[in-house]
Amino acid sequence: MSKKIQSALISVYYKDGLEPLVRLLHNNGVKLYSTGGTQTFIENLNIPVTAAEELTGYPSIFGGRVKTLHPAIMGGILYRRDDAGDVAQAQQYNIPAIDLVVVDLYPFEETVASGAGEEDIIEKIDIGGISLIRATAKNFKDTLIVSSRSQYAEVVELLTAKAGATDIEDRRYYAGQAFAVSSHYDGAINRFFTADKEKTDKELFDFTSLASQTLRYGENPHQNATYYGDLEGIFDKLHGKELSYNNLVDVDACVNLIDEFAGAAPTFAIIKHTNACGIATAATAKEAYDNALACDPVSAFGGVVITNSKVDLTTAEELNKLFMEILIAPEYDEDALQLLKSRKNRILLKRNAVDLPQIMFKTILNGVLVQDKDLSTEVQAQFTTVTEKAPTANELTALEFALKVCKHTKSNTIVLAKENQLLASGTGQTSRVDALRQAIDKANAFGFDLNGAVMASDAFFPFADCVEIAHLAGITAVVQPGGSIRDKDSTDYCNANGVAMVTTGIRHFKH
Repeated sequence: MSKKIQSALISVYYKDGLEPLVRLLHNNGVKLYSTGGTQTFIENLNIPVTAAEELTGYPSIFGGRVKTLHPAIMGGILYRRDDAGDVAQAQQYNIPAIDLVVVDLYPFEETVASGAGEEDIIEKIDIGGISLIRATAKNFKDTLIVSSRSQYAEVVELLTAKAGATDIEDRRYYAGQAFAVSSHYDGAINRFFTADKEKTDKELFDFTSLASQTLRYGENPHQNATYYGDLEGIFDKLHGKELSYNNLVDVDACVNLIDEFAGAAPTFAIIKHTNACGIATAATAKEAYDNALACDPVSAFGGVVITNSKVDLTTAEELNKLFMEILIAPEYDEDALQLLKSRKNRILLKRNAVDLPQIMFKTILNGVLVQDKDLSTEVQAQFTTVTEKAPTANELTALEFALKVCKHTKSNTIVLAKENQLLASGTGQTSRVDALRQAIDKANAFGFDLNGAVMASDAFFPFADCVEIAHLAGITAVVQPGGSIRDKDSTDYCNANGVAMVTTGIRHFKH
């Protein structure tokens, strides 16, 4: 099923990278057809090209809305070369075969993103181009479709290696790519017409997005993985190796957690397997980092570090002592950056100001779960004191801090903190009591005094056991959602033992 390309129709919006492909086709004796600006581009290369209107007998009409939608062109693409009836009709109506179609669709998404008016956006809905793509892909047994300028270089390599011919496997592959292009393109148009205007198009995940990156492997080396999205829009990669699947999962956890402290004093968080093993806020970046590292310097090894503040040299000198996979910051002083680059594989990311989606997707069974992102962050004004003793001002600050961390920790979770510093957390336990005991054990292991510390829980207490264990460890204030039929048991224990407790009415499960 190897077929030599003898004729090609080229009609593209962007001409970047097109010249090598055009020259290769010309050097292989391929007859070229083209339209409008692409025809002019080819003519300026001093390469013979036939105007599409010579085939159709019609010029480009209606302001360019109709150029290639004609049986002479669509028929030349779609007729089956091994069907005697199709071949006879092609001869009867003088329809030449078109073996290759190169199309680059009008930039609809770019026009929407530019803030252009609706009239301009509508004019960037490609009709002829999308029809050419679908027709050529449908007849892949006979025709090759190049549906994106990102494919030009690889098609040049393919045709060079095969002396201007393609195999059925090649044509089938590019047909699949073409339908991904058309699906994505139509999806973007659909979102423009139907999306909730209070939300951005970025919130809707489209698996056919052209912005994709093949990763070294998935969660484990035997798993394949691809990232779909615009990493370069979110981060400037300043140094280090390529991001892996697990890196990206941890980076996502880092970004979501640090965003709870947007506009706050310098804050550092250290993430390991999506959970915070250290986080602190302080007057200076160095102090915040030192306090975050003190939470659990063992788990911090090989972690991902993020801050909401500029990284200066003093802070970088401390950071440079830690083996970390990734460091993320909004800014770096130049001398700090040069020092941090001393580790060859350390990934340094500069975070850009980009709005993130507010919808989450998760594949399960034979379907996909979609939910709103957990955007609720309860502050002191939303706390309801349910005990006789109210939290002190310092305890309220610590409770608010602990609750932010708790929200971004795997359930079941308990977070122990003092003002602006995580002391320990119990993460992903099947029992809330186990989570609490894990947190207490970790805090003790790293020398923290829990007397006067606070506790946050991601969900209510079904029994009074958690507040009792916490109180005996030195905890003096608690924040939890409330809502258990046995809330009174926990409240009574706190009242009897001088522990302050507030409820929020909002649960923060994270699975």
